[in-house]
Order: sequence, then structure tokens, then C-alpha cells
Amino acid sequence: MQKRRNKSGGIVKGAPSGILISLLVHAAAFMLAGLLVVFTFVQKEEKKFVPPKPVDRPKMKLKKPQVKVKKTARPRSTTRIVTKVQKAQMPDMVLPEMSGIGEGLVSAVTGFEIMPDLTELASPFGGTFTTGNDLKGFFYNMNRGRTGRPVPMSPEQMEDLMYSFMSGGWRKSIFSRFYRSPTAIYTPTICVPTVMSELAPEAFGEQNAEGYCWAVLYEGELVYPEDITFRFWGVGDKLMAVNVDGKTVLICAYQSAVRERFANIWQPNDPNDNVYYFAEHRARPSDWITLKAGEPQKIQVLMADLQGGLVYHILSVEVRGETYPLNRAGGGPTFPVFRTSEIAEATMDRIYSDLYPGDVTLTNGPIFRDFSAKERDPDLLPKPDPIPEPVPLQDEVDPVRIWTSLDGTVIDATLRAVMGNTVVLMTPKGKQLKVPLDKLSSEDREFLALSRPPKFDINFLRSSSQAQNPPTAPWGEGFQRPLQMFDYLFGVQVKQKAPYKPYNHHLVVEYFAIGDEIDGDNFVLLERRQKTFNPADLAGKAFEFRGDPIRLRRMAYRDTAPVRGTKYGGYLVTLTDKMGKIIAYETSNEFLYENLGNLRKLSVNNHFDRQCKRTMPARPNEDSRGAGAIDGN
Repeated sequence: MQKRRNKSGGIVKGAPSGILISLLVHAAAFMLAGLLVVFTFVQKEEKKFVPPKPVDRPKMKLKKPQVKVKKTARPRSTTRIVTKVQKAQMPDMVLPEMSGIGEGLVSAVTGFEIMPDLTELASPFGGTFTTGNDLKGFFYNMNRGRTGRPVPMSPEQMEDLMYSFMSGGWRKSIFSRFYRSPTAIYTPTICVPTVMSELAPEAFGEQNAEGYCWAVLYEGELVYPEDITFRFWGVGDKLMAVNVDGKTVLICAYQSAVRERFANIWQPNDPNDNVYYFAEHRARPSDWITLKAGEPQKIQVLMADLQGGLVYHILSVEVRGETYPLNRAGGGPTFPVFRTSEIAEATMDRIYSDLYPGDVTLTNGPIFRDFSAKERDPDLLPKPDPIPEPVPLQDEVDPVRIWTSLDGTVIDATLRAVMGNTVVLMTPKGKQLKVPLDKLSSEDREFLALSRPPKFDINFLRSSSQAQNPPTAPWGEGFQRPLQMFDYLFGVQVKQKAPYKPYNHHLVVEYFAIGDEIDGDNFVLLERRQKTFNPADLAGKAFEFRGDPIRLRRMAYRDTAPVRGTKYGGYLVTLTDKMGKIIAYETSNEFLYENLGNLRKLSVNNHFDRQCKRTMPARPNEDSRGAGAIDGN
């Protein structure tokens, strides 16, 4: 009997097993070959760039240009006008950067006008222009909160507030709850002579602000081009203080009680303290200050009024080792005023008009600025192109000129008459020629039109009203007369007289508004403006334009003192054609026209005499100074 063998599940030798093994071997070989191929393609050869071959471009042969010139060509003749001209220089016009100029400055039929110099409009407190090296100041009205609402304030509270400000490290945040003017002003000096307190807010554009309980804080840099040791001398009514490099170096106060209280903050140790007479009171010396060459230090100047009335704030400089002339009051020296740049001419006139002679000088002494820095003093600011000087009406003496006909004939002759369409000429030999008007050149016909201008009515326009004074302190000083202010608006109206005839040429109308010193013998140039118009554009209507409002003031320091200030004094209006000849004028005083050359050299706010030459303003005298002010009580 045979036994049955069990079938095994292992690999069976033969064809099926060989095929499987062969497949595995080939698969492995393909994978290896694939890797080798991939690595082969990844390797890149460095590309080499070969520049292109130069291309030959055809060149063009340029021919020399030839210009045909007629040998018979002759230059066109020109008009020659022989006149006697009085040369006069235009005054320097300083034009600061301006923005927001609208149509109110130029009418529809005008060409140009003289813009007012902003330096001429500055008050002793400063102006809205800057030379780049000034002190910058803001006005604080302590009678108003931050939003402008009234808040209670008294002289005692003002004194407490100023004490807190200085004892607290001159932190401006102490003033943050009070109204601050949005407009800053700039000044190169601290020299406010004796004026009414109401003028401080007006300088910042705050015409309706209270004229009491206010403060002005100036800030800037104190720098000098070389080593210098100096000290300030100052007076302040009602209070003035100076801080240099974070340290209080000077406090001036009108009342002795205020000085004694603030002695806890600063007190000088000098035998000449409160001895030398400035303005309405005696001056105080500061600490000695040393500056290293070109190293700036921060300076702050605070001036404040506690109770209204008169104010004055003057800061002068004494350089160690120098001597100074003695002034006429108090036996003290006359120091130069503190300056960071030259003071503009018109600003000096404004200061001098209320500055007692001998108090300080405005034109010498150190100027605290770094000369290596680029400066923009008023004399260096851009100026407009000069306007040709007009030929005065009576100065045309030699009418001989060259006349040219349409066919090119040229002759020297004098115009004798124009009869209809015929022009009568006379040669230098006395021969009379009659030439048809339409046979003359266009230049000659224009000359004839200009030589026979129509007649014009010229009217100087003036209106005035008394301005309302700012609110004065209820506890004001009774011995002072109230400030009087008058607003003037000047202008001119020009109209061609009948019978109307066409005159299609531009004319320049210019006016000078003149003030008269109340307490002196001289005059003041209040305003000067000019505009261009063409009578043909008006068709017989009047041309009219006006300037800006001008405020004149009258004041007396005390009831017993003379009234000082400026009143309206007259005018001059000239009408000039395109050749620079004055064809008409109108004036209140003939000496203005007779001395027009000198008048044109003046700047607005300059004082001048009857020859129209610049003079010093009328100055206050000792009768204006109060004896009670010496003791500050």
C-alpha cells in the first residue's frame, strides 16, 4: 500500500520562479539607470556669451548751410527821444514769503502794484516775518480760557501765576489753561519803549483782546561767533524776566513789592542794581553770561502786564571790559540794545518814536548770531525788479527826435502841431514839413498818441473812523489819558475827461499817503501804492483802487504830558505813461511833487522833512516821563 505525500506551499523550481526573479532584477536596473540619467541632466555647462559682429552703417555727407543775404538790406530805424531825466533810486522793497494772496490785491484791469513791506508794519513787539535768527513769541491772554471764554483774573492772581511759572522751571504747561494766540511773531530785539498796554495783543492780531493781564513768551538761541562774556541790563513794566540755558538770570519788576517777592527766585548782587534810568524806571543787571564760540544756548524772555496802562520792556547788553557813554538821566551808561540781527529801518523808526533819547542805542553793539550760518536779513531778501523812474511833467526840454516814414525815409525834426490827419514837423534848419499821419511808421503814430494824452480827473480817496479801544483794566491808572486810535483807508480814482477820445495805452497811477507828527515838525510816509490800467478798457468809466487799512494813534503818557502820535497830513498822486513821463498829478502840498525824487527813496513809516529827506522821528522828552515812575510806586 503506497503512502500519499502532502503538497508543500514553498517555491517551486521551474519557469514561474525564474520569471519573477528576472522581473525584480530588471526593475532594480531600470531604477538605477533612471537615477544616473537624472544626475546627468542636472549638470549644466557654463554659457558663454559672444558679442555680435559690428554692423557697418552708411554715413551721410552733410552740406554746409548757406544763407542768402541781401546786400541792400538796411536796419530798421529806431525812435530816439531826447529828454532831461532826473534819476532817482527806488527804495529797497523787501518781500517776505507770502501765501494766500487773492483777488483782493489786484483788480481785473491792473498790471502790478507795490506790495507793502511786512517789516514796515511790525510793532516793537515784533512781526510775522522772520530773518531766520529771531526770537519767536506767543501771546497769552490770562483773561480767557483755552477756548476763549472769559475767566476771572486780577493783578494779584497774575503775579501768582508768573511766580509759579518761574519757580516751576519755566514750564509752559502752566499757561496751558489760558488762551494762546494762534499767530506767532518774530523779533530780533527786545525793545518795547513806553507804549500803551493795548498795543501788545494788537501786535499778535488780537485787536479785541483785553489790554491787561497778558504775557508774551519769546524763545530762541543765544549764540556768538567768538568767546564772549556779557550781561543784560533790563527794565520791565510790569514784569520782565530772562532765562538762559535753563537758569533765570534776570527779573525786572516795576513795583518794589513785586521785586521783593521774586527775590526768592533771583536777586542780583550788584551795587548798581536799580540805579540807572531806562524808560520809566531804573534798570537791573543780570548775571554774567559766558558763551563759547559758535555754541548756542537756549534763551527765553518773558514779558507780562499785570494791570494795564503803560508798559515798557527793554533789554540791553554790557560786554565785560568795554566802556560806554553816559546817558542824560541817572548818570548811567547808554548800552546797546540786545539784538540777534540788524533791526529793520522802519522798525527802528517805530521804536525811536517812543524811546527816550539816551536810553539805549539800536545800531551798535554785539549781534548774537553765528556768522557761519546762512542768514536772511531784511536787506538780503529778494527784491522786485526796479520800476523806471517817471520823467517829471515839466522836465521835457528837447523834443527833437527821429521820424520814419513807411517808405523808410528818416529825418530829424521837432513836432510842431497835428492838424487833423496832418503832422507838422520842423527840421533843425527851420524848414517846415507837412506829413500825412498815415504815412508815418507805427512807432511815430504811437509817439503822437502818447504826446497828446487826454485830460484826467484825479481824486484822492480818504475815509476814516475812530477805532474802538480794547477793553481796559477796571483798576486802570487814573492819571493816564485813554489811547485814541483812528483807522484810515486811502485810495485813488482816475477818470478821463470829456470829450472822450480813444487812448489805448497803459498808465501807471501811484499815490503817497502822508501823515503829520502831532508832537513834531515833520511828516510820515504812511502808504505808497501803484497800479496799472488802460483807459481803453474802461470805456469812459473811472478807474479806482484802495490800499489796506492804516491805524493812526494818539496818546499821552500822563494827563500833564503832551499828546503824541500821528495825524493825517496830505497826499500826492501821479499819472505816468509807458514812456515814463508824468502826464498829470494831484497833491495837497506842492513840496511833495517838487521833491518827488527824494520821496521815492523813502520807505513806509519813514519820517521826513519838507525836502522829503529822511529824519529821526519826534522823540518823547522829559516832560513825558513821570517823576513817580522813578520809585516804581
